[in-house]
Amino acid sequence: MANTPFPSRRAPAYADVPDEQWNNWRWQLSNRINTVEEFERVIPLTESERKALSAAKLFRVDITPYFISLINPDDPQDPIRLQVVPTDTEMVPFTSMMEDSLAEDRHSPVPGLVHRYPDRVLMLVTTQCATYCRYCTRSRIVGDPTATFSRSEFEMQLEYLKNTPQVRDVLLSGGDPLVLAPKILEEILRRLREIPHIEIVRIGSRVPVFLPMRVTDELCDMLQKYHPLWMNIHVNHPNEITAELAQACDKLTRAGIPLGNQAVLLKGVNDNVHLQRQLVQDLVRIRVRPYYLYQCDLVEGAGHFRTPVAKGIEILEGLRGHTSGFAVPMFIVDAPGGGGKIPLMPNYLLTMSDHKLVLRNYEGYITTYEEPTDYTPRDAAAWTGRRPEPGQTGLTGLLDGDQMVIKPEGFDQLHDRGGMQHRLKDERKWVPLGIGEGESTPGNDG
Repeated sequence: MANTPFPSRRAPAYADVPDEQWNNWRWQLSNRINTVEEFERVIPLTESERKALSAAKLFRVDITPYFISLINPDDPQDPIRLQVVPTDTEMVPFTSMMEDSLAEDRHSPVPGLVHRYPDRVLMLVTTQCATYCRYCTRSRIVGDPTATFSRSEFEMQLEYLKNTPQVRDVLLSGGDPLVLAPKILEEILRRLREIPHIEIVRIGSRVPVFLPMRVTDELCDMLQKYHPLWMNIHVNHPNEITAELAQACDKLTRAGIPLGNQAVLLKGVNDNVHLQRQLVQDLVRIRVRPYYLYQCDLVEGAGHFRTPVAKGIEILEGLRGHTSGFAVPMFIVDAPGGGGKIPLMPNYLLTMSDHKLVLRNYEGYITTYEEPTDYTPRDAAAWTGRRPEPGQTGLTGLLDGDQMVIKPEGFDQLHDRGGMQHRLKDERKWVPLGIGEGESTPGNDG
C-alpha cells in the first residue's frame, strides 16, 4: 500500500528485541505483560493500578508488547492505557451492573452459541484474547481457560446450525477467533462452509489492533478460501491506528475481506466529537468502514467507563454532514436483558402531516418534503422470496398484517382478573378480517 502517515512505536524496554522476534506473533503472545514487575519495566504504575493488579478475582490482564508500546508512559490518563491497564475503579459496583447484561446465555440453545436474531447466530469459539479490554462484555467467561469451549460443545454448535435452516449468517467471536491455532480456525471455517444454508461467515476480532503481526500472508491465503467472509475489528482511539495496523488491514482487504469497525463509547477515552471525527476519518484511510459505536454495556467492572446516552447522540450530530456518510457509524445501545441492538440518532424529522414532512439537516437548515398523494404499495404477499420466520417479525409483522397486537408478558392473564371463561368471551370478536386463521364476519355466531 502507499506510504502511511501513521506511526510505528516500540517502547524503550523492547529496544534490544530483534525485529525477527518483535514481528513474530507467537513471540508477542508469549511475552505479554501481566504483573506489577513487568509493567514497571515499561510504564510507571499509579497506586490505583498497583492496587488493582494485586486484587483477588481481577478480570484477566495480558497486554502484548506491541500494544503497550502505544501508551504514553508519562500520562496516567493515556486513552490506550485506560482501556487495558486495570485500576481500582473497576472494582466499584454501580446501579444496574450485571454479570451477563445482554442475556446472551439466556439465548444460548447450546453452549457457546447465541441465537438472538432470526437469521444469524453468534458462535463463541474461544475465551482467549491477545489482550483483554477492561470493559469486556463477556468478562464472565473471557480470559478464563477453564471456561473455554470443548470439542464436544463445538460439535453441538455445528449440529444445531445444521438443523436450523433459517440461520444464514454466523459471526465467530469469543474471545478472539484469530488467537486460535491456525488449523483449528480453518477447521471451523471449513465445517461451517459445509452447511448449505450458511451464506455469510463473519469474524469479530481485535487481533489486528492488539497483534497486527498475526495477520500474515499465510493467514490471508487461508481466510480467502472461505468467502464470502467479512471481518469487524475494534478500534476506539486514533492512537491505535499505526503503520502495523494499516499494513494488516491492507493485507485483509487485498484478500477480499470487507472490514468494518466496532467502537465502544468510553469515558475519558473517546467521548469527544472531534476525536471521534478523526477516528472515523483515519479508519476509512486504511479502508475500514466505521460500523457501530456502542454505548458501554452494564457489565461488571465497566461502570467508570460509562457515559450518558446523550453523549453518543452528540457525537453522531457532530459526524453527520461533517464527514462522508460512509464514515458515520450507527450509535447502538445493546438492550439490557437481551433485546438486541437498538440504533439511536439525532432527530432529523421534526413533524409531519398526511402529505408533508418537515426535516432539518446537520446545520439546522429546515425544509419541507412533499409526499406523493397517489401512492399505492405493491401487496407484500406478492413477494415469493425469503420472508422472516414467524414469531420474531416484531413491528414488521404488524405492518404486514401477520398479527394485530404485541402484548406484554401476562397481559391477557392480568386483564382476565381471575374470571371464568363464559359465553361472552368469544375469541372471534378480536380477530379482524384477514388476520389469523380463516375469516370471520362480525356478529356471525357460526
